[in-house]
Amino acid sequence: MKVLLYTEGQSTLSRSGIGRALLHQMKALESAGVEVTLDPNASFDLAHVNTIWPKSRTLVKRLKKQGIPVIVHGHSTYEDFRESFRLWRVLEPWFDANLRKAYSLADLIVTPTPYSRKLIEGYGLGVEVVDVSNGIDLASYAPSPERQAAFRAAFGLKEGEKYVVGVGFPFVRKGLLEFFETARSFPDVKFFWFGSLQRIATEGKVLRAIKRRPDNVIMPGYVKGELIKGAYEGATAMLFPSHEETEGIVVLEALASYCPLIVSEAGAFSPWLIDGVNCLKGKDVEGYRAALLKVLAGEYDEKMLEEGYRTAAERDLPKIGERLKEVYSTLLLKKGKLS
Repeated sequence: MKVLLYTEGQSTLSRSGIGRALLHQMKALESAGVEVTLDPNASFDLAHVNTIWPKSRTLVKRLKKQGIPVIVHGHSTYEDFRESFRLWRVLEPWFDANLRKAYSLADLIVTPTPYSRKLIEGYGLGVEVVDVSNGIDLASYAPSPERQAAFRAAFGLKEGEKYVVGVGFPFVRKGLLEFFETARSFPDVKFFWFGSLQRIATEGKVLRAIKRRPDNVIMPGYVKGELIKGAYEGATAMLFPSHEETEGIVVLEALASYCPLIVSEAGAFSPWLIDGVNCLKGKDVEGYRAALLKVLAGEYDEKMLEEGYRTAAERDLPKIGERLKEVYSTLLLKKGKLS
């Protein structure tokens, strides 16, 4: 079996969840022994398309005419486009139309969680939807004191100094405003928000909030590789008060790093994230403050960290590779392309 993994505008999306998902797909499929190409002009048995834009849809139409089965990945929903980029209200009808067109062309839609599967099924597209996690490269998050020390040195943190991390585009949807308000209640704790977006694409209310953010909130922009892993490993907690997600790869990264996790009650985090078992949840700033107070008081115990790590381990890339291979094989059999 040979599979095309296609992402339109790959370089532009490299800092997004879609860009991370593509890298995860490549590594997962390699571990499962599935041959992969990124060249849409190569020969392959099945296409797995990660984007919904016009060039992607043109490719999907061409491949279907050639009798090649096509999976479109459900990274996005109508719901998670809201409260994102500047002018999202103006762009929403256009975005929703693009999403509907792209998803309707698919032979199968793969999306990360049962929650996003139910949302997409509710659009009435007449296309089967299955959920497969984006996964996590568990081995690459093995504890490293060197990484932690490098992060502390990079940001002038003293040994043992407490800090909280948040990761994502500076969107209202990602809970940035709640992150700032929670930070105001803990002036002696540093709060780092990792993620960047061009000013022209950032909502005005977000730009104003960033300008007025508390003095203890540090925004270094986009940070990757060993530095962000060191940040997770040494953090007092990760606070991710997102309003809407399809999964949230950064959540898996925190769990894989044995980092205490505080999340919202967003639908994507149910049922696999359980308050008091493998994370703490809040529904508003008051709830996030209360959760962080528990972490600071030592109430986020080793058992919860282990449960969180186990949750991430269930989504380790080799397991995701086998699941994707199963999904591909089932579709090829259904289309009479595999005997």
